[in-house]
Amino acid sequence: MKVSIGAKTVLHPHPVLIVGSFDAGGKPNLAAVAWGGICCSKPPAVGVSLREATKTFHNIKHAGAFTVNIPSEAHVRAADFCGVASGKDTDKFEKAGLTPVKSEVVNAPYVGEFPFILECRLLRAVEIGLHTQFIGEIMDVKADEEVLGENGLPDIEKVRPLVYATGNKQYFGVSGPLGKAFTTKDP
Repeated sequence: MKVSIGAKTVLHPHPVLIVGSFDAGGKPNLAAVAWGGICCSKPPAVGVSLREATKTFHNIKHAGAFTVNIPSEAHVRAADFCGVASGKDTDKFEKAGLTPVKSEVVNAPYVGEFPFILECRLLRAVEIGLHTQFIGEIMDVKADEEVLGENGLPDIEKVRPLVYATGNKQYFGVSGPLGKAFTTKDP
């Protein structure tokens, strides 16, 4: 029997996304975002939802661009720190021991140590309530060669991305494959 738990922001899993942006003075900043993901295939786009109280919210509005950085399991502490510390009073790149790299495609920094990133120009901002969803057109994807699969795309087993579980506030890794997608003809 199912039990009602009310209207909650529970969905498993959430990708752990680290959003990179520049402030008005050109200083790089990072923010951990769990409310986000791919939202369109043509044009290729990703959405991330932020509260107006955050530095990243204002940075994206100002710069019109952001990066989405995908941390691997090896970077779980740095990723968590990016969600705990405030960019208003902390240089998250420096404190987390991460290297800011200026994108050559959009006006935003990315994390040099993370295995792959999406470079995005802001398409639109949609006010939803407490959060505003920033929809960015993916202008380029950059990946370390060692995480690419035979198809030339980032391989999930090589990237080893983090996922976040809202209900128990924990990070998880990704286990092995369970089956090939789009092959079931008869359940």
